[in-house]
Amino acid sequence: MNMQLIKSLKDLPAEENLFPGTPTCAGCGGLLSLRHCLKALGKKTVIVNAAGCFTLLSVYPFTPFQNSWLYTAMACAPAGAQGIRDALDILIKKGRLDPEEDLKVVVLTGDGVAYDMGIASTSGAMHRNLDFYYICSDNEAYGNTGFQSSGATPFASKTGTTPIGKISPTGALLPKKDLFEIWRSHKPPYLATISPAHPVDLINKFKKAEQYKGPKLFINLSPCPPGWTTDPSHSARLAKLAVDTGIWALKEAIYGEVTHTIIPRKFKPVEDYLKEQGRFSHLFKPVRQESILKSIQTTVDQYWNEVLGNRNSLCNS
Repeated sequence: MNMQLIKSLKDLPAEENLFPGTPTCAGCGGLLSLRHCLKALGKKTVIVNAAGCFTLLSVYPFTPFQNSWLYTAMACAPAGAQGIRDALDILIKKGRLDPEEDLKVVVLTGDGVAYDMGIASTSGAMHRNLDFYYICSDNEAYGNTGFQSSGATPFASKTGTTPIGKISPTGALLPKKDLFEIWRSHKPPYLATISPAHPVDLINKFKKAEQYKGPKLFINLSPCPPGWTTDPSHSARLAKLAVDTGIWALKEAIYGEVTHTIIPRKFKPVEDYLKEQGRFSHLFKPVRQESILKSIQTTVDQYWNEVLGNRNSLCNS
């Protein structure tokens, strides 16, 4: 397959498969990325959408999609994708569907499904080597039901189920699950993290993924103005800060081999990212929680020390 990667914003595909005027929240970081994802995937795509924020996109008789769309319950989107993929393959095999009319099958979920409720059916789909794309819009909580804590919620975040008070001044006490590594343990052909602040990186990852048959994962860090308590106009800047501080690593894994696609030349303090968000405001006032801020920075530093240490050892070997 002839794969031509793009180099700049001016090379982004002009094709639009997600039109404006949707009922999602203003400044939704997930929607910013989804627009680019569908540019890369093209019109010949069927979307299997597990219940979540994005099921608000298609409300009969209106839809912003150029593509076909199917709604499923939270836990079973990969099972729905399996049925569609099987039907397409059978029609092609029987000569009732021209292979040129084949569709890409895409599961679209939030982090509550990807990290928690739907992980069993996803594991099964990976085990069967189902040929599908999986896009997780990760706003780090159950966004459309009141921003309750999910398996993606980071340590110290305030959510609807981890409120701040005298008994619990920290917020969420558990660390965010590592969905990238959970998927990587299944050895799928391709997985990646993406960001709405880096559309060139996003498009190129879809171009690479297209070469491989089997499960393909894209985890998008999605700034959520209502849940993160941020200004809708700041979503792209927050997404960029997440990468610049190193708290959101942009990377990919091809058959398990991990490569970091964007590494900041100089990392900004994680505090720069946290202090912009109302969900972390309790770490700064009325009393600055120094030990928690240091703990978060240390976790990020340890991750990148390991990544950069391994890279330097490879370069020196």
